[in-house]
Amino acid sequence: MIRIRVSEDALEDLTDGFWFYESQESGLGEYFSACLRADIEGLKVTGGIHRRNYRDYHRLLSRVFPYAIYYTIDGDEVVVWAVTDCRRNPEWIRERLGP
Repeated sequence: MIRIRVSEDALEDLTDGFWFYESQESGLGEYFSACLRADIEGLKVTGGIHRRNYRDYHRLLSRVFPYAIYYTIDGDEVVVWAVTDCRRNPEWIRERLGP
């Protein structure tokens, strides 16, 4: 079974997304968090099938929100490195993922 590890940076991205959507409408931040957690949990089954979008990072697009989950595979572990808003400048996303 595949294990999932979420980096500190990705947790920060999720928190930022929560507060962004919560500021739009009360309760929307919780819905955002629940949807993204479900997408990340789904990587236990689908980890590794997503296209490599940038270097060694696979990209899973969220089913509900315009967010992408960038992850790598390390043995039997999926490591989530970033959860980014797809509306951001692609150059910003590349810089966020680093060299």
